[in-house]
Amino acid sequence: MRTKWTMIVFTLIVVFTSELYIPQFGGHVDGLASAQETEKTENEFYNSYPVKVTVILERKYLDGEISEEKVNETIWSMQDFLAKYNQWHLLDMSENKVVFRQQIDDISPLLKSNGYFGITDDGILTIYNGKPGHSKIIQSFFQIDLGKLESTKWEQLKQGIPIKTKDRYEEVLESFKNYSKEGNQS
Repeated sequence: MRTKWTMIVFTLIVVFTSELYIPQFGGHVDGLASAQETEKTENEFYNSYPVKVTVILERKYLDGEISEEKVNETIWSMQDFLAKYNQWHLLDMSENKVVFRQQIDDISPLLKSNGYFGITDDGILTIYNGKPGHSKIIQSFFQIDLGKLESTKWEQLKQGIPIKTKDRYEEVLESFKNYSKEGNQS
């Protein structure tokens, strides 16, 4: 009986330590090598590291603008990779591309540098890329009741109200909500 237990322990030691020593010598130990090769093939199929991917980092700002940054990464461990981007929300993952998004509690760099509140000919509060008139519309908000709008505020919107900070963005939106046709109907 003791010999039987000695053989079982010896076999277990050989099985557990063979993974450490077989690759060093490149040899095969009876049926163990083919089992290890099968396990290695399966692991490569499911966890073939390192993996090279393109990481797309999307930053979504309060004004709806989304900026995109592309980074090439080599993934050595999925756990380490995901930990690196733990402040980001995973949107999509494929064989060679990973997309993350992060909500930014600020206005976009575009608005800070060249954004202006204005009003369209139809009376819609709008943000322009540049002064209102011939500039591209970035975002539209709501219809303003022009009958209630003070002439000074009308003139400010026609000239363009620069947006340099998040506070200014929120302040202007809040002040013009009082003139919203939608707000007046409720």
